[in-house]
Amino acid sequence: MERYRILPHTADGKFQAFGKTLEEAFGNAALALASLMWDWVAVEPKIKHSVQVTGIDREQLLVKFLGEVIYLFETRQFLLGRVDGLRVRPLPGGVGLEAVFAGENLSPRHELFGEVKAVTSNDMKIEECDGFTVQVVVDM
Repeated sequence: MERYRILPHTADGKFQAFGKTLEEAFGNAALALASLMWDWVAVEPKIKHSVQVTGIDREQLLVKFLGEVIYLFETRQFLLGRVDGLRVRPLPGGVGLEAVFAGENLSPRHELFGEVKAVTSNDMKIEECDGFTVQVVVDM
């Protein structure tokens, strides 16, 4: 199964990510986001960061989750290379997510080729049909 697909967009970045489960689709969305900025395949899983976010619905949860990729890059120069143990669960009044980001810090061996400034709710879709597809637009 294809992990994600970068879609054409006039000014910003847009992608769809796929998974057999919602968790797999969310994890692939994080890798799609990283792919707009660096080659995540070349990143070694040397450092781990635990991620926990909550939202009122799955869409807000996805925005916050992907925002963690940007936050860790901007504050710690952390490059995501893998998402482990991602779990989405219902909470009173919303939904929660736990995951572990594995990767390494930016170094001269990594090339940056884009900058994502923010994840938006614009044109966001989370669809279930023989698996899950999420669609995301980001400000670049």
